[in-house]
Amino acid sequence: MPDTLLNQPVREDPDRWYCSNMVGVPVGLIGSTAFNRCLRRMSIHGTRETHPGLFRLLGRCETQAAAAEVFAHYMQIEFGLDQDRDDASRRRATSYLELLRGWGVDSNCPKAAVLKGWVESRFGLVPIFHRQRLGLFPSPGWSAYLQDKTDSRFHTNCIYQQFDLLYEYCQWSIRHFKAPGPRFVRLWRGTNAIEEQLVEGDARQLLCTVRLNNLVSFSDSRERADEFGDWVLETEVPTVKLLFFPGLLSGHVLGYEGEYLVIGGRYKVRAHHGWF
Repeated sequence: MPDTLLNQPVREDPDRWYCSNMVGVPVGLIGSTAFNRCLRRMSIHGTRETHPGLFRLLGRCETQAAAAEVFAHYMQIEFGLDQDRDDASRRRATSYLELLRGWGVDSNCPKAAVLKGWVESRFGLVPIFHRQRLGLFPSPGWSAYLQDKTDSRFHTNCIYQQFDLLYEYCQWSIRHFKAPGPRFVRLWRGTNAIEEQLVEGDARQLLCTVRLNNLVSFSDSRERADEFGDWVLETEVPTVKLLFFPGLLSGHVLGYEGEYLVIGGRYKVRAHHGWF
């Protein structure tokens, strides 16, 4: 082989990477359209076993609002989230709420990259977009994403473990209160990049399959989704792929009402162009 070829960097397709995860379900299945219909539950290994007290307390709650208060109080105590932010003698504790609000402002900021990195670590799904389409590896886009997702400012205070608990609490809540599911929820997402996401079918024929980023925002309002792009994708999301839904936590968390955080992969969607 010529030396010129030996010196060229290997460019890999991240979609073909073998990735481990912490939910005991093959990554290829999690990211497939088949998974979205199979009604299979997922649980992040060791999370509930490490925090049995939280789920005992949650089990006594009769309403979603009461459960949200219990979860917030437990997270404050377990991770020191109520510490004095003006205390210069110690570094401020990073909070899951801080990162969620960061996502709500800009889903391509470093805080959002940490969230995408959490999905990558726990579910094995690699992102396909962060500031730009990531494409083959290595690339400048991948370098920027890796730098953002490992930003030391947001990797204090067991931040991944905080999101592990958020996911398990979300799934507990869905099963306990049978909302917004119990198995599926119809959601909408606005986009201007339908052709880049398309993997099967033709968007202009209404039904098609798209590959979404490993973590994406959806809306429970068609009208609101229409504000975010020329195309609106309509689909049924399995509730096991929800990290956050409106009412799960106390107070206002994300950027707008009706926003859901959904673990991505391939989805069969109805693609609507413009107002419908």
